[in-house]
Amino acid sequence: MRVNDMKRVYVNEKWCLGCHLCEYNCAYANSGEPDMVKALRGKKIRPNIVVEEDGDINYAVSCRHCKDPICVKSCISGALSIENGAVRVDHEKCVGCLTCVLVCPYGCVREGEHGAVTKCELCLNNTVGEPACVKGCPNRAIVFEDRG
Repeated sequence: MRVNDMKRVYVNEKWCLGCHLCEYNCAYANSGEPDMVKALRGKKIRPNIVVEEDGDINYAVSCRHCKDPICVKSCISGALSIENGAVRVDHEKCVGCLTCVLVCPYGCVREGEHGAVTKCELCLNNTVGEPACVKGCPNRAIVFEDRG
């Protein structure tokens, strides 16, 4: 699969309600817990998608899986790579220098809670089909499609 032909997460801000359910579904999908209540109750969620608000407009921001990602180029440890068109993080290789956080033009790479960085990986390890943020969007403002 070429990067240009890959499905990505897109957001239609006209339909985004600002409910933040995409954030909760993302955090749960990446928690490793089999139960959403156990995964999220009483914990600060750390989603890889974040709803931003600008006046009356809400929109979700997540990794764009760039064709030529500067985060991958700047990674000194080789922890960031492209796998099947998606920018992935090898948490074992990440040294926590946060260079990728600084260079991401979209603010989509974040410091993780255990030292390694975290970012959207399209739920490639978590679900079959579409990412959890897409499945959990009640208004279908978030879609997973190929617009190449």
